[in-house]
Amino acid sequence: MPLKKSEIEHFKNELLAMRNKITNTIKVAKEEVKALDESKGYSQHQADEGTDDFGKTINLEVSNKEFSILKQIDRALQKIEEGTYGICDISGKEIPKARLDAIPYATMTVDAQQKMEKGFI
Repeated sequence: MPLKKSEIEHFKNELLAMRNKITNTIKVAKEEVKALDESKGYSQHQADEGTDDFGKTINLEVSNKEFSILKQIDRALQKIEEGTYGICDISGKEIPKARLDAIPYATMTVDAQQKMEKGFI
């Protein structure tokens, strides 16, 4: 059964809130990496520098993961504007509402996503 207009509006608001939260997380991570780079000096101990590098790596990995989710959120918002939200990008089948409740930025059914991840699509 297709999503109701009120359900789509609910998901849009949820996606926009998620987008805002992730954008802020990425911004903070970038600022922390920049601060770690700026704090390096000639007098810093190698162990401290190693700890800072580890922290920088963790922040960059978090940023990459968050950026990936941000792209998926943007795609879901685009689908709302196109009027295709809730329809799988691959199979054209309806994405179950339970899946959208769990992952509002899902643009594929579970079956299609599994096939894509295994390289069958």
